[in-house]
Amino acid sequence: MLPPGSIMRCFLPTMATPTLDPKTSNTVQALVQLLRSRSSEEIRQRMYDNPPGSPWWAACKTELDLRNSERSASALVDTSRVLHKLHGATDHLDELTDKLLQATTDMAEVVKSVRESGRRMEIATYVIVGLTIVQLFYIAFQFSAKH
Repeated sequence: MLPPGSIMRCFLPTMATPTLDPKTSNTVQALVQLLRSRSSEEIRQRMYDNPPGSPWWAACKTELDLRNSERSASALVDTSRVLHKLHGATDHLDELTDKLLQATTDMAEVVKSVRESGRRMEIATYVIVGLTIVQLFYIAFQFSAKH
């Protein structure tokens, strides 16, 4: 695997100021190589210390542009990874939502059948109470007929 920034570094000759002659362009490339190990703050300060168009200014601008491009590329890759993870999470959430909907539908059917069973149980209770009352009257009638 290529080290970070190696792809961008291959475009270095085309990123230097295009109006520079070949000798100056080589100087700028050499200066960019020197700036690789420097901090961005140091490069910015060196850029501000040199007039625009000078080899140092061009090298600093090129190095800062390269670093910004590398950060942008890295951010795009990270964003793509996060987007892929979010897509997977969304798919999983859709599956869970479907399962929850099915479970809710099943529970609604159970509640409906329990309600129907409860109604039948209520009717059966009324029938049992009615029969019990009829039997009590029959026993009372039998008892009173003997006495």
